[in-house]
Amino acid sequence: MSVHINTGTEAAQTVPTTVRASRWPDPRVLAGVGLPIVIALLWELAVRVGLSDGRLMPPPSKIYAAMAALAVSGELQVHIAATLARVGAGFAFGAIAGTLTGAIAGGSETIRRVIDPSLQALRAVPSIAWVPLFILWLGIFETSKIALIAIGVFFPVYLGVASAIIGIDRKLLEVGRIFRLSRFQTARRILLPAVLPVWLTALRAGLGLGFMFVVAAEIMGASEGLGYLLVDGQQMGRPDQIVGAIIAFALLGKLADTLLVLLTRPLLVWQDTARAQL
Repeated sequence: MSVHINTGTEAAQTVPTTVRASRWPDPRVLAGVGLPIVIALLWELAVRVGLSDGRLMPPPSKIYAAMAALAVSGELQVHIAATLARVGAGFAFGAIAGTLTGAIAGGSETIRRVIDPSLQALRAVPSIAWVPLFILWLGIFETSKIALIAIGVFFPVYLGVASAIIGIDRKLLEVGRIFRLSRFQTARRILLPAVLPVWLTALRAGLGLGFMFVVAAEIMGASEGLGYLLVDGQQMGRPDQIVGAIIAFALLGKLADTLLVLLTRPLLVWQDTARAQL
């Protein structure tokens, strides 16, 4: 019988090397923030040297002045709060409905064959096409706006959950049967780990569509919200206000997505992956 003794060199090679000293600021974060700043500076420079008159696409300084004036008057905060409240409510309803429907469709082939063709057809309907119908059904108040946003969130969450359940490897279920796991243990140890990463990705996709659908929702007679700022800017011939509202949408969407990632990251700590920090 031979005995193998690790040398100091071999022991050093077995020490995990995945722990790295955290660096702040992170170069990747700086690169991501730096790109839009560089683009904005170049456009400001192009307008100032006369390469563009900046009439239809105003320079960042003019956009900042327009949004700062709205912020000083308190209007911008009101519009942002209204948009976030609608997206939050619509996201909650759409995510819950999409998760439950996706779980039912994914778990039952019979139900999936009945409801999936209709849902896939409705998924292709543009957001603006729902507006007149929802106004007719629910009026122009908050209910119709939240319902429209929930529709946008529902479909990616439904599709993600149903696809994740359908795509679970049969071998994993067989392993559960071999070890005589109960249904609860099978769901906790096999089904949930298989579905959870896809579900969280679907939630992010649904949140993004929620911000897209809120624009159509706020066209429905809204007097508050960033979508209202877009319409008001169009009617008043204010491209600086229009672009400022678009930038506000982009910033809020990114912040909401980052918050969702941070809140759900603890649910995936068990994963042993080399995924990049988002």
